[in-house]
Amino acid sequence: MARVSDALPPAIRASDAEREATVVRLREAMAEGRLTLDDFSQRTDTALSALTRDQLAEVVADLPAHPHYPATAFPAPWVVGVMGSAHRRGRWRVGHELHAVSIMGGCKIDLREAIIDSPVIAIDALAIMGTVEVIVPEGVEVDLEGTAIMGSKTLRMGGAPPRLGAPLVRITGLALLGEIKVRNQPSLSEWVWKRLSS
Repeated sequence: MARVSDALPPAIRASDAEREATVVRLREAMAEGRLTLDDFSQRTDTALSALTRDQLAEVVADLPAHPHYPATAFPAPWVVGVMGSAHRRGRWRVGHELHAVSIMGGCKIDLREAIIDSPVIAIDALAIMGTVEVIVPEGVEVDLEGTAIMGSKTLRMGGAPPRLGAPLVRITGLALLGEIKVRNQPSLSEWVWKRLSS
């Protein structure tokens, strides 16, 4: 039987302010390029549901307590598909601005594993007889604006509502005989591939 002196002290319960401070640190880490959107989303869920300080500490255990490397400005990338296709996916740095142009072609921008440098990502999209598709992780806030002339703009968002502190993806576009579409759900082909590879 363990002696009273050998017993571990009780875990200290976390406060709402401590949870919110942890989410702020995670957002800073994402802006520094230390976390992807998916990393941020998963860790934010863990932080908001943490009951103790120890659980919060685990969420940021691999992050520096005092960041020394502030986010750096990067030139706005372009994704251009003219009578062809262009894709950006995997681990890549987005920055705060992005341009997508599709002329009789297709552009696909996948932000699910991207490195985010800003709490707001502005995407300018132009689709002329083509398609611009933007894929975001679940829990990210999205604002789709612009004009469709004999074309369409579609926003298909499912799953959980936007997470506290999650970045905003603001898409402004012009669809002329084309389509601009935004989603956070896997397409049919992605779903089938995932089932076959699992």
